[in-house]
Amino acid sequence: MFTYKQHFIQPFLRKLYVAVPMLLLGTAATAQQTGGAPAPSIWDNALALTMLIISLVLLLVIALLANVVLGTAKLHFDKQKKSSNAAKIVSVLVLFLAPALLQAQETAAEAATVAAPSSIGGLTPTTFWVLAGVIATELLVIIVMGIFVKRFLSNEAVAVAQAEGTVVAAKPSGLKVWWDKLNSFKPMEQEANIDLGHNYDGIRELDNRLPPWWLYGFYVTIIIGAIYLWRYHVSETAPLSKQEFEIAMKKADEEKAAYLAKAANNVDENTVALMKEPAALDAGKTAYVQMCAACHGKAGEGGVGPNLTDDYWIHGGSIKDVFKTIKYGWPEKGMKAWQEDFSPVQIAQIASYIKSLHGTNPPNGKEKQGELYKEDGAAPATDSSTVKKDVATN
Repeated sequence: MFTYKQHFIQPFLRKLYVAVPMLLLGTAATAQQTGGAPAPSIWDNALALTMLIISLVLLLVIALLANVVLGTAKLHFDKQKKSSNAAKIVSVLVLFLAPALLQAQETAAEAATVAAPSSIGGLTPTTFWVLAGVIATELLVIIVMGIFVKRFLSNEAVAVAQAEGTVVAAKPSGLKVWWDKLNSFKPMEQEANIDLGHNYDGIRELDNRLPPWWLYGFYVTIIIGAIYLWRYHVSETAPLSKQEFEIAMKKADEEKAAYLAKAANNVDENTVALMKEPAALDAGKTAYVQMCAACHGKAGEGGVGPNLTDDYWIHGGSIKDVFKTIKYGWPEKGMKAWQEDFSPVQIAQIASYIKSLHGTNPPNGKEKQGELYKEDGAAPATDSSTVKKDVATN
Protein backbone atom coordinates (compact mmCIF):
# COMPACT_ATOMS: atom_id res chain seq x y z
CA MET A 1 0.00 0.00 0.00
CA PHE A 2 1.18 3.48 -0.86
CA THR A 3 1.98 5.68 2.10
CA TYR A 4 2.71 9.35 1.77
CA LYS A 5 5.52 9.24 4.31
CA GLN A 6 7.31 6.28 2.79
CA HIS A 7 7.06 7.42 -0.83
CA PHE A 8 7.87 11.09 -0.47
CA ILE A 9 8.87 12.43 2.95
CA GLN A 10 11.61 9.90 3.61
CA PRO A 11 13.14 10.06 0.09
CA PHE A 12 13.00 13.86 0.15
CA LEU A 13 14.65 14.07 3.56
CA ARG A 14 17.34 11.68 2.43
CA LYS A 15 18.08 13.97 -0.54
CA LEU A 16 18.10 17.00 1.77
CA TYR A 17 20.41 15.24 4.22
CA VAL A 18 22.80 14.52 1.37
CA ALA A 19 22.65 18.02 -0.16
CA VAL A 20 23.35 19.93 3.06
CA PRO A 21 26.47 17.90 4.04
CA MET A 22 27.70 18.31 0.47
CA LEU A 23 27.37 22.07 0.92
CA LEU A 24 29.21 22.00 4.21
CA LEU A 25 31.94 19.76 2.84
CA GLY A 26 32.40 22.13 -0.08
CA THR A 27 32.73 24.96 2.38
CA ALA A 28 35.27 23.11 4.48
CA ALA A 29 37.27 22.24 1.39
CA THR A 30 38.08 25.90 0.87
CA ALA A 31 40.07 25.94 4.09
CA GLN A 32 42.83 23.71 2.71
CA GLN A 33 46.41 24.60 3.51
CA THR A 34 48.23 26.69 0.91
CA GLY A 35 51.91 27.18 1.52
CA GLY A 36 51.54 26.36 5.22
CA ALA A 37 48.75 28.92 5.79
CA PRO A 38 44.99 28.34 5.60
CA ALA A 39 43.43 29.61 2.38
CA PRO A 40 40.74 32.29 2.69
CA SER A 41 37.36 30.70 3.37
CA ILE A 42 33.79 31.72 2.76
CA TRP A 43 33.43 31.93 6.54
CA ASP A 44 35.82 34.88 6.57
CA ASN A 45 33.23 37.13 4.93
CA ALA A 46 30.20 38.03 7.05
CA LEU A 47 28.06 39.04 4.07
CA ALA A 48 28.73 35.81 2.18
CA LEU A 49 28.10 33.75 5.30
CA THR A 50 24.82 35.58 5.94
CA MET A 51 23.64 35.07 2.37
CA LEU A 52 24.49 31.35 2.51
CA ILE A 53 22.57 30.96 5.77
CA ILE A 54 19.59 32.75 4.21
CA SER A 55 19.81 30.38 1.25
CA LEU A 56 19.76 27.35 3.54
CA VAL A 57 16.83 28.71 5.54
CA LEU A 58 14.88 29.39 2.34
CA LEU A 59 15.70 25.90 1.15
CA LEU A 60 14.21 24.54 4.38
CA VAL A 61 11.10 26.71 3.85
CA ILE A 62 10.80 25.28 0.35
CA ALA A 63 10.94 21.79 1.81
CA LEU A 64 8.17 22.60 4.29
CA LEU A 65 6.03 24.22 1.60
CA ALA A 66 6.57 21.21 -0.59
CA ASN A 67 5.24 19.11 2.25
CA VAL A 68 2.13 21.31 2.39
CA VAL A 69 1.73 21.21 -1.40
CA LEU A 70 1.90 17.43 -1.40
CA GLY A 71 -0.51 17.26 1.50
CA THR A 72 -3.07 19.41 -0.27
CA ALA A 73 -2.55 17.69 -3.59
CA LYS A 74 -3.22 14.35 -1.94
CA LEU A 75 -6.74 15.51 -1.11
CA HIS A 76 -7.78 15.85 -4.70
CA PHE A 77 -5.49 13.95 -7.03
CA ASP A 78 -4.60 10.36 -7.33
CA LYS A 79 -2.36 9.71 -4.36
CA GLN A 80 0.41 7.60 -5.74
CA LYS A 81 0.68 9.16 -9.17
CA LYS A 82 0.46 12.79 -8.15
CA SER A 83 2.54 12.38 -5.03
CA SER A 84 5.25 10.70 -7.03
CA ASN A 85 5.16 13.57 -9.52
CA ALA A 86 5.28 16.10 -6.69
CA ALA A 87 8.19 14.23 -5.14
CA LYS A 88 9.99 14.42 -8.45
CA ILE A 89 9.32 18.15 -8.68
CA VAL A 90 10.69 18.82 -5.21
CA SER A 91 13.66 16.58 -5.88
CA VAL A 92 14.43 18.63 -8.96
CA LEU A 93 14.24 21.79 -6.88
CA VAL A 94 16.66 20.32 -4.34
CA LEU A 95 19.05 19.17 -7.05
CA PHE A 96 18.82 22.59 -8.70
CA LEU A 97 19.26 24.74 -5.61
CA ALA A 98 21.91 22.68 -3.80
CA PRO A 99 24.47 22.84 -6.65
CA ALA A 100 23.67 26.53 -7.03
CA LEU A 101 24.49 27.03 -3.36
CA LEU A 102 27.68 25.01 -3.75
CA GLN A 103 28.66 27.04 -6.80
CA ALA A 104 27.94 30.28 -4.95
CA GLN A 105 30.04 29.14 -2.00
CA GLU A 106 32.95 28.07 -4.19
CA THR A 107 32.79 31.31 -6.18
CA ALA A 108 32.86 33.35 -2.96
CA ALA A 109 35.81 31.33 -1.66
CA GLU A 110 37.76 31.79 -4.88
CA ALA A 111 37.00 35.51 -4.86
CA ALA A 112 38.39 35.76 -1.34
CA THR A 113 41.87 34.85 -2.69
CA VAL A 114 41.87 37.63 -5.32
CA ALA A 115 41.86 41.31 -4.45
CA ALA A 116 39.26 42.82 -6.75
CA PRO A 117 39.46 46.51 -7.64
CA SER A 118 35.83 46.94 -6.64
CA SER A 119 33.70 44.87 -4.30
CA ILE A 120 30.27 44.65 -2.71
CA GLY A 121 30.56 44.06 1.01
CA GLY A 122 33.99 42.49 0.52
CA LEU A 123 32.76 40.19 -2.27
CA THR A 124 33.44 40.51 -5.96
CA PRO A 125 30.38 41.61 -7.96
CA THR A 126 30.19 38.14 -9.59
CA THR A 127 30.14 36.37 -6.21
CA PHE A 128 27.58 38.74 -4.75
CA TRP A 129 25.20 38.41 -7.69
CA VAL A 130 25.55 34.61 -7.74
CA LEU A 131 24.50 34.45 -4.10
CA ALA A 132 21.76 37.02 -4.65
CA GLY A 133 20.53 35.03 -7.66
CA VAL A 134 20.26 31.87 -5.57
CA ILE A 135 18.28 33.70 -2.89
CA ALA A 136 16.04 35.34 -5.51
CA THR A 137 15.37 31.97 -7.13
CA GLU A 138 14.43 30.44 -3.80
CA LEU A 139 12.12 33.34 -3.00
CA LEU A 140 10.47 32.96 -6.39
CA VAL A 141 9.93 29.25 -5.77
CA ILE A 142 8.43 30.03 -2.34
CA ILE A 143 6.08 32.65 -3.80
CA VAL A 144 4.92 30.32 -6.57
CA MET A 145 4.32 27.47 -4.14
CA GLY A 146 2.49 29.79 -1.74
CA ILE A 147 0.20 31.01 -4.53
CA PHE A 148 -0.44 27.41 -5.54
CA VAL A 149 -1.36 26.43 -1.99
CA LYS A 150 -3.68 29.40 -1.59
CA ARG A 151 -5.48 28.80 -4.85
CA PHE A 152 -5.69 25.09 -4.26
CA LEU A 153 -7.22 25.55 -0.82
CA SER A 154 -9.70 28.08 -2.22
CA ASN A 155 -10.76 25.66 -4.93
CA GLU A 156 -11.08 22.86 -2.41
CA ALA A 157 -13.26 25.03 -0.16
CA VAL A 158 -15.53 25.80 -3.11
CA ALA A 159 -15.68 22.13 -4.06
CA VAL A 160 -16.56 21.08 -0.51
CA ALA A 161 -19.27 23.75 -0.28
CA GLN A 162 -20.77 22.69 -3.59
CA ALA A 163 -20.74 19.06 -2.47
CA GLU A 164 -22.70 20.06 0.61
CA GLY A 165 -25.18 22.01 -1.52
CA THR A 166 -24.09 25.40 -0.27
CA VAL A 167 -24.11 28.27 -2.75
CA VAL A 168 -20.75 30.02 -2.64
CA ALA A 169 -20.60 33.56 -3.91
CA ALA A 170 -17.74 34.28 -6.26
CA LYS A 171 -15.01 36.18 -4.50
CA PRO A 172 -13.58 39.25 -6.20
CA SER A 173 -10.01 39.12 -7.39
CA GLY A 174 -7.26 40.02 -4.98
CA LEU A 175 -6.40 43.11 -7.02
CA LYS A 176 -9.97 44.40 -6.77
CA VAL A 177 -10.03 43.77 -3.03
CA TRP A 178 -6.83 45.76 -2.53
CA TRP A 179 -8.10 48.52 -4.84
CA ASP A 180 -11.32 48.82 -2.83
CA LYS A 181 -9.40 48.92 0.44
CA LEU A 182 -7.00 51.51 -0.92
CA ASN A 183 -9.89 53.79 -1.93
CA SER A 184 -12.23 52.84 0.96
CA PHE A 185 -15.13 52.22 -1.40
CA LYS A 186 -18.47 51.49 0.22
CA PRO A 187 -20.59 48.65 -1.18
CA MET A 188 -23.72 49.63 -3.09
CA GLU A 189 -25.82 48.14 -0.29
CA GLN A 190 -24.43 50.65 2.23
CA GLU A 191 -24.90 53.81 0.18
CA ALA A 192 -28.25 54.51 1.83
CA ASN A 193 -26.46 54.91 5.17
CA ILE A 194 -24.20 57.69 3.86
CA ASP A 195 -26.74 59.46 1.63
CA LEU A 196 -27.04 63.12 2.72
CA GLY A 197 -30.41 63.53 1.01
CA HIS A 198 -29.20 65.94 -1.64
CA ASN A 199 -30.06 65.04 -5.18
CA TYR A 200 -28.97 67.17 -8.10
CA ASP A 201 -30.42 65.97 -11.38
CA GLY A 202 -29.95 62.37 -10.32
CA ILE A 203 -26.56 62.92 -8.76
CA ARG A 204 -26.69 62.05 -5.08
CA GLU A 205 -24.39 63.51 -2.46
CA LEU A 206 -22.76 60.87 -0.27
CA ASP A 207 -20.82 61.32 2.93
CA ASN A 208 -17.78 59.34 1.80
CA ARG A 209 -14.54 59.55 3.72
CA LEU A 210 -11.39 60.53 1.94
CA PRO A 211 -9.53 57.56 0.43
CA PRO A 212 -6.96 56.01 2.77
CA TRP A 213 -4.15 56.59 0.26
CA TRP A 214 -4.95 60.31 0.32
CA LEU A 215 -5.19 60.46 4.11
CA TYR A 216 -1.98 58.48 4.63
CA GLY A 217 -0.22 60.62 2.04
CA PHE A 218 -1.40 63.73 3.91
CA TYR A 219 -0.13 62.29 7.20
CA VAL A 220 3.23 61.55 5.58
CA THR A 221 3.50 65.16 4.38
CA ILE A 222 2.81 66.36 7.94
CA ILE A 223 5.59 64.12 9.27
CA ILE A 224 7.97 65.27 6.53
CA GLY A 225 7.07 68.88 7.26
CA ALA A 226 7.81 68.42 10.96
CA ILE A 227 11.14 66.77 10.16
CA TYR A 228 11.98 69.59 7.73
CA LEU A 229 11.07 72.26 10.30
CA TRP A 230 13.19 70.62 12.97
CA ARG A 231 16.17 69.92 10.69
CA TYR A 232 16.35 73.25 8.87
CA HIS A 233 14.92 75.79 11.30
CA VAL A 234 15.23 74.39 14.84
CA SER A 235 18.36 72.24 15.02
CA GLU A 236 19.85 73.88 11.90
CA THR A 237 21.69 70.68 10.98
CA ALA A 238 21.18 71.27 7.25
CA PRO A 239 21.59 74.41 5.13
CA LEU A 240 18.64 76.38 3.80
CA SER A 241 18.37 77.28 0.14
CA LYS A 242 20.18 80.60 0.61
CA GLN A 243 22.89 78.91 2.62
CA GLU A 244 23.24 76.21 -0.01
CA PHE A 245 23.69 78.96 -2.59
CA GLU A 246 26.33 80.67 -0.48
CA ILE A 247 28.15 77.38 0.07
CA ALA A 248 28.04 76.63 -3.64
CA MET A 249 29.37 80.10 -4.48
CA LYS A 250 32.15 79.76 -1.92
CA LYS A 251 33.11 76.40 -3.36
CA ALA A 252 33.03 77.88 -6.86
CA ASP A 253 35.31 80.73 -5.75
CA GLU A 254 37.74 78.25 -4.22
CA GLU A 255 37.73 76.15 -7.38
CA LYS A 256 38.23 79.31 -9.46
CA ALA A 257 41.13 80.42 -7.28
CA ALA A 258 42.71 76.97 -7.54
CA TYR A 259 42.26 77.02 -11.30
CA LEU A 260 43.74 80.50 -11.62
CA ALA A 261 46.66 79.52 -9.42
CA LYS A 262 47.28 76.49 -11.59
CA ALA A 263 46.86 78.53 -14.75
CA ALA A 264 49.16 81.24 -13.38
CA ASN A 265 51.94 78.70 -12.92
CA ASN A 266 51.62 77.91 -16.62
CA VAL A 267 52.41 81.50 -17.58
CA ASP A 268 55.50 82.26 -19.66
CA GLU A 269 57.03 85.22 -21.47
CA ASN A 270 54.47 84.84 -24.27
CA THR A 271 51.32 84.75 -22.14
CA VAL A 272 52.22 86.90 -19.15
CA ALA A 273 49.88 89.80 -18.43
CA LEU A 274 50.29 92.81 -16.17
CA MET A 275 48.84 92.15 -12.71
CA LYS A 276 47.12 95.00 -10.91
CA GLU A 277 45.62 93.15 -7.94
CA PRO A 278 46.94 94.50 -4.60
CA ALA A 279 47.68 90.99 -3.34
CA ALA A 280 49.78 90.18 -6.41
CA LEU A 281 51.66 93.46 -6.20
CA ASP A 282 52.32 92.99 -2.47
CA ALA A 283 53.71 89.51 -3.15
CA GLY A 284 55.88 90.93 -5.93
CA LYS A 285 57.14 93.71 -3.67
CA THR A 286 58.11 91.24 -0.95
CA ALA A 287 60.14 89.16 -3.38
CA TYR A 288 61.65 92.29 -4.95
CA VAL A 289 62.82 93.69 -1.60
CA GLN A 290 64.39 90.35 -0.67
CA MET A 291 66.16 89.59 -3.92
CA CYS A 292 66.27 92.65 -6.20
CA ALA A 293 66.68 95.67 -3.92
CA ALA A 294 70.38 95.02 -3.39
CA CYS A 295 71.09 95.91 -7.04
CA HIS A 296 68.16 98.10 -8.05
CA GLY A 297 67.39 99.87 -4.78
CA LYS A 298 64.44 99.42 -2.47
CA ALA A 299 62.38 102.00 -4.37
CA GLY A 300 63.73 100.98 -7.79
CA GLU A 301 65.99 104.01 -7.94
CA GLY A 302 68.89 101.92 -9.20
CA GLY A 303 72.30 101.06 -7.83
CA VAL A 304 74.52 98.44 -9.32
CA GLY A 305 71.59 97.82 -11.65
CA PRO A 306 69.68 100.40 -13.69
CA ASN A 307 66.87 102.69 -12.56
CA LEU A 308 63.51 100.92 -12.85
CA THR A 309 61.26 103.96 -12.45
CA ASP A 310 62.11 106.03 -15.56
CA ASP A 311 61.19 105.59 -19.23
CA TYR A 312 64.49 104.11 -20.31
CA TRP A 313 65.12 100.40 -20.54
CA ILE A 314 68.15 98.44 -21.68
CA HIS A 315 66.30 95.30 -22.82
CA GLY A 316 62.77 96.51 -23.32
CA GLY A 317 60.19 97.85 -20.90
CA SER A 318 57.05 95.80 -21.68
CA ILE A 319 55.71 93.33 -19.12
CA LYS A 320 56.88 90.50 -21.38
CA ASP A 321 60.38 91.96 -21.66
CA VAL A 322 60.65 92.44 -17.92
CA PHE A 323 59.39 88.89 -17.33
CA LYS A 324 62.03 87.52 -19.74
CA THR A 325 64.84 89.41 -18.08
CA ILE A 326 63.91 88.16 -14.62
CA LYS A 327 63.39 84.60 -15.85
CA TYR A 328 66.49 84.17 -18.04
CA GLY A 329 68.71 87.00 -16.76
CA TRP A 330 71.74 88.58 -18.41
CA PRO A 331 74.64 86.80 -16.74
CA GLU A 332 77.27 88.64 -18.83
CA LYS A 333 75.91 91.91 -17.43
CA GLY A 334 75.56 90.67 -13.86
CA MET A 335 71.83 89.89 -14.02
CA LYS A 336 71.11 86.42 -12.64
CA ALA A 337 68.47 84.09 -14.12
CA TRP A 338 65.77 83.60 -11.46
CA GLN A 339 63.74 80.84 -13.09
CA GLU A 340 65.14 78.25 -10.68
CA ASP A 341 64.33 80.39 -7.64
CA PHE A 342 60.84 81.68 -8.45
CA SER A 343 57.77 80.07 -9.97
CA PRO A 344 56.29 81.59 -13.14
CA VAL A 345 53.53 83.28 -11.16
CA GLN A 346 56.08 84.78 -8.73
CA ILE A 347 58.14 86.13 -11.64
CA ALA A 348 54.94 87.66 -13.08
CA GLN A 349 54.25 89.28 -9.70
CA ILE A 350 57.76 90.74 -9.48
CA ALA A 351 57.57 92.02 -13.07
CA SER A 352 54.18 93.61 -12.38
CA TYR A 353 55.50 95.27 -9.22
CA ILE A 354 58.48 96.66 -11.15
CA LYS A 355 56.10 98.06 -13.77
CA SER A 356 54.10 99.71 -10.98
CA LEU A 357 57.20 101.72 -9.98
CA HIS A 358 57.15 103.68 -13.24
CA GLY A 359 57.03 107.43 -12.69
CA THR A 360 57.50 107.32 -8.91
CA ASN A 361 60.74 109.35 -9.19
CA PRO A 362 62.37 108.16 -5.97
CA PRO A 363 65.24 110.22 -4.50
CA ASN A 364 68.79 109.47 -5.62
CA GLY A 365 67.53 108.01 -8.88
CA LYS A 366 70.23 106.68 -11.15
CA GLU A 367 70.82 108.29 -14.53
CA LYS A 368 68.90 106.90 -17.46
CA GLN A 369 70.27 103.84 -19.25
CA GLY A 370 69.16 102.18 -22.42
CA GLU A 371 66.57 103.52 -24.84
CA LEU A 372 63.25 105.28 -24.39
CA TYR A 373 60.25 102.94 -24.03
CA LYS A 374 56.69 104.13 -24.46
CA GLU A 375 53.65 102.34 -23.02
CA ASP A 376 51.41 103.48 -25.90
CA GLY A 377 52.25 100.42 -27.94
CA ALA A 378 55.52 101.53 -29.53
CA ALA A 379 57.95 98.72 -30.13
CA PRO A 380 60.25 98.28 -27.15
CA ALA A 381 63.87 99.13 -27.63
CA THR A 382 66.43 96.36 -27.41
CA ASP A 383 70.14 96.20 -26.94
CA SER A 384 71.46 96.07 -30.51
CA SER A 385 74.91 95.15 -29.34
CA THR A 386 73.78 91.91 -27.74
CA VAL A 387 72.30 88.92 -29.47
CA LYS A 388 70.63 86.48 -27.11
CA LYS A 389 68.22 83.67 -27.71
CA ASP A 390 66.29 84.25 -24.49
CA VAL A 391 65.31 87.91 -24.01
CA ALA A 392 65.45 89.40 -20.48
CA THR A 393 64.64 92.70 -18.77
CA ASN A 394 66.71 95.39 -16.99
